Amino acid sequence: MPVTRRVVLHTGAPVWRQRRAPAVRRDSTASRQHVDVLVIGAGISGALVAEALSEAGLAVLVVERRRPITGSTAASTALLQSDLDLPLTHLMRKVGEGDAVRHYRRSKLALRALAEATRRLEFDAELVERDALYLAGDVLDADGLSKEAAARRSAGLEVALLTRSHLKARYGLARSAAIQSFGHFAANPLKLAAGFLNHAVSLGAQVVAPFEVCSLVERRREVVATARSGATVTARFAIYATGYEMPLEVPRRRHRLLSTYAIATRPQRRALWPSECLIWEASDPYLYVRTTSDGRIICGGADEDFAEEARRDALLEAKTRLLERRLKKLMPWVDSSADYRWTGTFGATPTSTPSIGFLPRRKRTLAVLGYGGNGFTFSMIAAQVLRGLITGDGDADADLYAFRPRER
Repeated sequence: MPVTRRVVLHTGAPVWRQRRAPAVRRDSTASRQHVDVLVIGAGISGALVAEALSEAGLAVLVVERRRPITGSTAASTALLQSDLDLPLTHLMRKVGEGDAVRHYRRSKLALRALAEATRRLEFDAELVERDALYLAGDVLDADGLSKEAAARRSAGLEVALLTRSHLKARYGLARSAAIQSFGHFAANPLKLAAGFLNHAVSLGAQVVAPFEVCSLVERRREVVATARSGATVTARFAIYATGYEMPLEVPRRRHRLLSTYAIATRPQRRALWPSECLIWEASDPYLYVRTTSDGRIICGGADEDFAEEARRDALLEAKTRLLERRLKKLMPWVDSSADYRWTGTFGATPTSTPSIGFLPRRKRTLAVLGYGGNGFTFSMIAAQVLRGLITGDGDADADLYAFRPRER
């Protein structure tokens, strides 16, 4: 049987389908039966981890039961933010002020590192830098946003608190307040993941697909993976980078699966909003908005606290209409009609922070569970942390993400 839960990760038509998916260099069989690191999963997490470990000089094999970059990465809306889903002030109550600040600072550093690595490797991922507006909602009202802004400033993060009149005059948005923050990004998720995977291959990594791992046995000096076909691979370390198809041996207590929805409009015929900043709400569930390189608006949210695929998919049409209405209410001047619509599974934790590192009672098996609204940023953190753990160089924040509860 598979070593991960099998999930239909998305249905519908993500906007990225309008163009041919970027090619990933892959093979049908592994050229080596023993490697330093086996990475299970060829989405954004697997891509960043494989690139980081290959760059460190390790022999890396990436395996994927589907075609590469066709899982959750293909359905991502790719708002690359450093902010966590949980406000800093709320996270402080759960994990303490010190660790909450560390989470926000590390997220900021990791997002900047992801952008810098993309630019260094010089591949086209449609990466653009954006400011972000965090609008008052039912989680944080205007007073709550004021306290949140103060907490972020105390943590050394640059923000501006915008009033109702400022929001209306500059952005045309009718909300009581917003936090403006800086140094976020938007990208094409398929191009971003393919770029890092292909660079890993250029450094000596191999991508093999389809290859479904059905058994993973940890021994004293190695891990042995057996595929459905019967092929075996041994590695010094194995890493689950399987996204929302959770490894069966991972405790589910802190990790739950949800359903989310998104639309992309037709290309807009008129100006959108100043700087085309990323926009999201301090609400639960929240609405979020970004633009694409061809002038479309992506609007997502309307999350549901279940992950059954049939139940999720049955709501796609109703959720499409809901997102169209909510986008139109937020921005009355835009054409909110959906040209693309899709739904997918994603994950969450009580603290909106990821789990990264060695699995409980394991010495050679690690995992990346980048559960939360900014999975691409968490994937970069995972690449950095796992590189440090495997090479022995260490990572200053590895303890933040270990597979153990950090709530008070």
